[in-house]
Amino acid sequence: MIDWEKDLSPVARERLSRIGELTREERERIKDSEQVDSLLSEFYQGQLEAEGLWKKLKKEGQASLLQEAQMKMIDSLNLRISPAEFRRRKDGILAIETLKGEQNTSAVELNLNLMAKLRERYEAEIEQAYNNVRSEVEKNPQLRLKQVQQGQDAVIVQLTIEEAIQQVPQWKEFLSDHEKRYSQEFANVVEGLKRELK
Repeated sequence: MIDWEKDLSPVARERLSRIGELTREERERIKDSEQVDSLLSEFYQGQLEAEGLWKKLKKEGQASLLQEAQMKMIDSLNLRISPAEFRRRKDGILAIETLKGEQNTSAVELNLNLMAKLRERYEAEIEQAYNNVRSEVEKNPQLRLKQVQQGQDAVIVQLTIEEAIQQVPQWKEFLSDHEKRYSQEFANVVEGLKRELK
């Protein structure tokens, strides 16, 4: 026993000894979470498709596993995920929803479709803005020049079009504002989807 522990009351010492001990429910929750992580790892690596995930979760038959798997899959979605991977995860989330006693499939699908549309708009606006900036850089050769300090001398360097685009302040500002706006919208849809699953 450490010196300061001997000054504690017996009740405080007993509570202190129980800290770190997991309850049976906590141990089961951890085991279930590890099981979900293992299944989702197989799914993310392409070793399982939505149907295979559905079969394995159906075999387990625990409602808590279903909700946890859906929540983790939803948390894995973002604006930059590829369209193909987004579809796979959408299919997985919907497959899990069909296993629940009380299903909310139409609301879940609606929110997932909102996310997909949001991702499409996000990508389309970036592409359009990039093309506009590229056009400006191609028209103006001055934008492809950059002054670089080399020791005591300043040297003018010719940039590629892609390098020049990355130097344009309006492009940097657009990317920052665009990311903030769409990230917030995406987060709102994610929260709405999570509310539908509770």
